[in-house]
Amino acid sequence: MSPAALKLPNERASAEAHAALRALSGLASRKATRGLKVRSEGDGHEISVSVPREAFDLFLEILGQMANGNAVTIVPVHAELTTQHAADLLNVSRPYIVSLLDEGKIPFRMVGTHRRVKAADLIAYKAKDDEERKATLAELSDEAEKLGLGY
Repeated sequence: MSPAALKLPNERASAEAHAALRALSGLASRKATRGLKVRSEGDGHEISVSVPREAFDLFLEILGQMANGNAVTIVPVHAELTTQHAADLLNVSRPYIVSLLDEGKIPFRMVGTHRRVKAADLIAYKAKDDEERKATLAELSDEAEKLGLGY
């Protein structure tokens, strides 16, 4: 899961992802398990598979990110991350992550002299931080309205 291994999609791949997302997004509103026919181009070999709704929704999310030109990586929630990987996932510096760990804001364990962070704990921290930011923004917005600042 090295960030250096992430590869941005080229324009052709982004366009293909965008077209596939448009074609498949109508299926997302249906509640039943998805039955999809998958056919590889060129050889005419076709197979039918059923995928869980969660996997299909994740596939649509991946297509959406690729269509926007973003690289995508998948991290199992039980995976343990280095502080650098954790920082990369939160888009912050490694020293900032280390300070969060040392302050007890994110659980971690030591492996020798190295800190390891569970992906699930990092995701939980991010969700909590996002909620706090939304609440603060709402509070600031309400205050601006009360003061008639016109925001």
